Amino acid sequence: MVMKIKTDECTACGDCASACPNQAISRKSAVYVVNADQCNECEEHDLPKCQDACPANCIDFS
Repeated sequence: MVMKIKTDECTACGDCASACPNQAISRKSAVYVVNADQCNECEEHDLPKCQDACPANCIDFS
């Protein structure tokens, strides 16, 4: 599994992208998306960094 951003709830603040240690999140049009090939769910941390940083709580496991 990888993280997935619910694009209909994303506010495009960019907090998730700056928090991602794998640089797996980038802006696409008006929202942010996760590159599944780069995301490892922050396996070395307790929680995925993007999920912890998201003020809209729109990031979850896919």
